[in-house]
Amino acid sequence: MAVPKHKVSKSKRDKRRTHQKIAVPNVTKCPECGEVKLPHRACPECGSYKGRTVTTIKE
Repeated sequence: MAVPKHKVSKSKRDKRRTHQKIAVPNVTKCPECGEVKLPHRACPECGSYKGRTVTTIKE
């Protein structure tokens, strides 16, 4: 089993972890109702996708 030979400083540890951040998801406006939605998905508010209604929303 590998055992570290020297202490890893906070700076060195944090530099290694710079790419482990969580990316913010891209969001777009629904052209039908104007609500924020994820791209390439049906709108959760109005149920439309690419200009047509694909799901019915219960009120």
